[in-house]
Amino acid sequence: MLGRPPSLWEASYRITTLTRADTVAGFVVVVEEIGKHRPITFAVAVRPDGKLHDMAVLAYREAYGGEIKDKRFLAQYHDKGLADALLPYRDVRNISGATLSVQAAGRAARKAIAVLRAAGDLP
Repeated sequence: MLGRPPSLWEASYRITTLTRADTVAGFVVVVEEIGKHRPITFAVAVRPDGKLHDMAVLAYREAYGGEIKDKRFLAQYHDKGLADALLPYRDVRNISGATLSVQAAGRAARKAIAVLRAAGDLP
């Protein structure tokens, strides 16, 4: 578990399908997860095999923990999937003082993959 269950307040999800030479190259899903007090908006790029390609923080609204926006931190999610727990100190490095934001990033990554599976875009 990731500390708390994924939030499900979004009425819908923005999914962009990426193609290359008429073949699906991947998807980008915009999801929100609660940090400590406020939602954090993520864009999560997922390959057709269900593994993460990349993540970006689109909007960070907390007073502390903004280090999760750094490419160096987000790069550790590359090639992760639903089989990975994405927990601080296990699968990903934690950021001192930003544990709840790190947990939110893990939940956002897993939520994006689950949304794509529920939409029938992933096996």
